[in-house]
Amino acid sequence: MTEQPSPLRGWTVVLAALGINLILGVLYAWSVMGKALVLQWHWTVAQASLPFTVSAACFSLMMVFAGRWQDKIGPRYVAMLGGIMLGLGLLTSRFATTPGQMLITFGLIGGIGIGLGYSATTPPSIKWFPPARKGLITGIVVSGVGMAAVYIAPLTQYLLNVTTIPNTFLILGLGTTVLVSLLSQALANPPAGCSTAPIGAAETAVAGAPAARPSLDWHEMLRTRKFYLLWLMFVMAASAGLMIISQVALIAKDQAHIDKWGFAPVATLAIFNTLGRVVSGFLSDRIGRTNAMILAFVLQAANLFAFSYYTTPGLLIFGSAFTGLCYGTIFTLFPAATADFYGVENLGVNYGLVFTAFGVAGVIGPMLAGRIRDACGNYHYAYVISAVMLLFGAVLALIVRANGTWVASSFASPAGRSRSV
Repeated sequence: MTEQPSPLRGWTVVLAALGINLILGVLYAWSVMGKALVLQWHWTVAQASLPFTVSAACFSLMMVFAGRWQDKIGPRYVAMLGGIMLGLGLLTSRFATTPGQMLITFGLIGGIGIGLGYSATTPPSIKWFPPARKGLITGIVVSGVGMAAVYIAPLTQYLLNVTTIPNTFLILGLGTTVLVSLLSQALANPPAGCSTAPIGAAETAVAGAPAARPSLDWHEMLRTRKFYLLWLMFVMAASAGLMIISQVALIAKDQAHIDKWGFAPVATLAIFNTLGRVVSGFLSDRIGRTNAMILAFVLQAANLFAFSYYTTPGLLIFGSAFTGLCYGTIFTLFPAATADFYGVENLGVNYGLVFTAFGVAGVIGPMLAGRIRDACGNYHYAYVISAVMLLFGAVLALIVRANGTWVASSFASPAGRSRSV
């Protein structure tokens, strides 16, 4: 008889993964640190955006290699190494005084650490639960990254108020190293031979969580058209979100004259970023991944077209919340869709390749915003360009949905090919 994995052990893994992501989300508090670099050290907005951009690029690139390592050796050691590397990046940022030095410390070293840690959280968590719960479990795990800014943003702002920028990096680095190293000890894949299928009955099919597919490796995945559609959709959606996230403290100061409480829109965005990750996982298990993507992309585009008119604190907070809600969905929908299409056995490396789109978005979004703001004195054209990109992403999702037969044809049984993915 096939052994059933322990639900209690599975939830332990989920909670540990959630805790690790709560710490790795230090990346999303960069808006507060970047603002300090502009105001205190007199860097340009583009210079202050570069460490975030490099970190995001290294983060996404490392996901490919780290995903393959955690598929082979398990998630525990990969996550622990990630915590050590991120902590080292923050600690060495204490000694960085130029944009070039910060690119190496926070950008390169820190980004590698985030990629290592993040790659080892979602795959083991999904493996403990049946396919029909992939969306929900993914949403819970990745919500940690979004929620991180809720406490990291005000903590960073507090530390900047009472001490220096170098000492702020020092404190964050020490905490990161210790906490991720401890939490990573709870990560594990289910024992070989365990089945996540319900006992005594075939699993109930739902629109967004199809029955388990045969697992494909990355070579086979790269030969499918849907991989490239997913990748482009990820770039379009993530660029818009990262543009706002990397600049929101400065946007709040420019448009709504929010200065002292500049962390408030950062924290608000993070709360709704988290909510979007959980809600989209629950929703997509029921209405389908592409339907949820289309909804999120169109709503985010409408929000960005209106963003220039958010000129009061209340409206700016509303816009930040809406941005977070829609942006958070991509970190639930895309790994769940990757698992739907290609199985979970090689999910680490497969999603790592999809996630390289985040690195491209990490260059496009923040640098687009920084350069337009430096040149024009405001972000209006950055908002418009990002909104158009989101609408293009929605069109790609419509193409995936309209061609559901060829999208799923290599992996679904004839009875399941018409189902929405």
